Amino acid sequence: VSGHLDSWDLGTGALDDACGVAVSMQVPYLLKQLKIRPKRTVRVIAWMNEENGSVGGRTYAKEEDAAKQFAAIESDLGATHPIGFQFAGKIEALPFFAPLTRILSEQGARLSQRQDEVGQDISFLTDKGVPSFAPMFDTRTYFNYHHTAADTFDKITPKELAEVGSVMAVLAYGLANLEQPLPR
Repeated sequence: VSGHLDSWDLGTGALDDACGVAVSMQVPYLLKQLKIRPKRTVRVIAWMNEENGSVGGRTYAKEEDAAKQFAAIESDLGATHPIGFQFAGKIEALPFFAPLTRILSEQGARLSQRQDEVGQDISFLTDKGVPSFAPMFDTRTYFNYHHTAADTFDKITPKELAEVGSVMAVLAYGLANLEQPLPR
């Protein structure tokens, strides 16, 4: 689970992308609070240099461990109520998500779109065949603040931030507990 640390120099980067880092950190916190332990490791990554060359994502994808990466999730569009997930990977993987889709749809966040790429930082993993995911949001207001001096903490709604973290935790836990690797 991941987001990026750096921001555009005009604002504080609250929406782009402190929210992504915060909800990623919420995932293992929630799993620990619920006293549930996934079969696979859930790793939090705070990428660096997304705004200016994606060196963090590019370097990580070169590491040996990247070949063992089971899946990747990146949140990088603020944090309003999650309405779904984007998925980048093989069509053959979609049936694996039926149980997760049922659970997430109760929160209004079903696995709803397949795309070629779902996140800048994880795109380098996606290119290596790693199944990748990103939460989808209502972004009607996000681009009013994106890369501007108005990208500040007061634009974050704590309830919606918590919703995103919860939905990402369900997805991460579900992926970490799949019986077999997803098709690559």
